[in-house]
Amino acid sequence: MRQFLIGEQAFDEDAPELPARLERAYAQKLRPLCQCKEPPLPMYIARVDDLYVIKRMPLSGRDHAPTCPSYEPPYELSGLGSLIGNAIQIDASGKAALKLDFPLTKKGARGAHASSAELSEPALRNESKKLSLRAVLHYLWEAGELTEWRSSWTGKRGWGRVQSSLMNAASQMTARGGPLSDILFVPEVFHQEDREGIAARRAAALAPAHASGPGQRKLMVTVAEVKEFAAARGGQKIAVRHLPFPFMIEDGTWKRLSSRYETELELWRSSEDFHLIMIATFGISGAGIASVDEIAMMVVNENWIPFESIHEQHLLERLSRLKRKSVKGLRFNLSREQPVVSITLPEQRPEPVAMFIVPISADEDYEVALNEMITVRAEMTPWIWRVAEGEMPRLP
Repeated sequence: MRQFLIGEQAFDEDAPELPARLERAYAQKLRPLCQCKEPPLPMYIARVDDLYVIKRMPLSGRDHAPTCPSYEPPYELSGLGSLIGNAIQIDASGKAALKLDFPLTKKGARGAHASSAELSEPALRNESKKLSLRAVLHYLWEAGELTEWRSSWTGKRGWGRVQSSLMNAASQMTARGGPLSDILFVPEVFHQEDREGIAARRAAALAPAHASGPGQRKLMVTVAEVKEFAAARGGQKIAVRHLPFPFMIEDGTWKRLSSRYETELELWRSSEDFHLIMIATFGISGAGIASVDEIAMMVVNENWIPFESIHEQHLLERLSRLKRKSVKGLRFNLSREQPVVSITLPEQRPEPVAMFIVPISADEDYEVALNEMITVRAEMTPWIWRVAEGEMPRLP
């Protein structure tokens, strides 16, 4: 059982007095210390659905003891490895400073055209010094611990939990010198009985995105679930869940988006159980219209775990019924031509397992890179599904 040190007092994680102590520590901005190792490791307190929970600091998962629930596999197995120390820099307090490769300002009330999806996607350039829009989405998802799953969580993760996890993760990050949470808008779950309160909080959160006159204006970032796309004059409108207004996207950008994210859109349309997540920079005109500037997308399953192929979804489905924890690996800036760990099983004994899915399109360079990745992390047992060879191998 884990123990946490808060101030001078130690608490077991199931201690009945811990919730009240966490609430006080949250107000006092105290950091709990996880005692899985010596010296203890700093954590932070997040408020989730009116509960106070202890979360690990960004990128600290691999520093915890392998038996600790906060342990996370080495980030070198995913697209995160090349970004650490470059696009993502962690300071002494545990805050993550993000370097972005997309603008958060725009000239004029409306530019000549919105930026293309490709412009915000350094996977085409394999850039490691800055985060693409998609990489920011992946980092928020990972830091919010939304890549993790075990069967006991079934039915306990809805958009409300996703929203609070993303905002809590953003509170531990900075971008362009300010808190990322100040410019990130994630719609909260709509409840009819609280519609006026929700509207007031939404208006306050969106205030920085409103155009204040001619000249350069600020953009915000939104993460939201797409409900549907619909034709509009000169483009498309994106309806998102829990919002009373759509986001407008110009026709040229829509065509590039449809091409760049053809796979994600195809997967999303294949099942009512899947969700399409968008991350976009946007501004709101003087007329009150929200318009997308740049956009990226990701498809997730019914448990809100990202996946990029139907084979990966089949593996996630199999693992979702197990009590042991699984952790989804993400690409960040890496292209599909480069291998990343699909899923890790950190609680597997005697060694954690790194699971790889090799696509039919994999060439010799892909196999060389995969072998190098496996060799570097020799402390993990590899499990490999080569799709071209047939059905999924037996699970560990």
